[in-house]
Amino acid sequence: MPEQSNDYRVVVFGAGGVGKSSLVLRFVKGTFRESYIPTIEDTYRQVISCDKSICTLQITDTTGSHQFPAMQRLSISKGHAFILVYSITSRQSLEELKPIYEQICQIKGDVESIPIMLVGNKNDENQNREVQSSDGEAMAKKWKCAFMETSAKTNHNVKELFQELLNLEKRRTVSLQIDGKKSKQQKRKEKLKGKCVVM
Repeated sequence: MPEQSNDYRVVVFGAGGVGKSSLVLRFVKGTFRESYIPTIEDTYRQVISCDKSICTLQITDTTGSHQFPAMQRLSISKGHAFILVYSITSRQSLEELKPIYEQICQIKGDVESIPIMLVGNKNDENQNREVQSSDGEAMAKKWKCAFMETSAKTNHNVKELFQELLNLEKRRTVSLQIDGKKSKQQKRKEKLKGKCVVM
């Protein structure tokens, strides 16, 4: 089956309860849900700019359990970029990313050309922190990937995370801004500049 060139696939991995779905929902829909509902696999789509044309950012939110290794392998082989999420309140959740990272290396080969972002989520829960930022940075350095701390709850660094991930893509130009076009509102504002308007 030929690759769909107008799709840019991002896969989100991490242990159960670290906030993978919360990050994705916050980014795609701008919402946050307090209750925890385990995910099997969900896919969300967002229109983005890719090599100056419009394409679909397809975000696969994977399960936090280890019951579906075949699904995990398939997600890795189809993915263009990866977000590895742990919770800053759980050192165990960072440890659980190691086999996933190793599997990405195994399936993808040279990972230096692949956008990978290590993400410490829940940084609004500093009082329960088990993983220091420096630990996350050290792991990212070891894995030669980018690092960021986020909070889906307070919307801290969520859009920045996805934009930064797209900035890491060197094989083509991908951006959350569609084609650098100004929104209608911006255009309208510029049109109105310097004009008298009768109210």
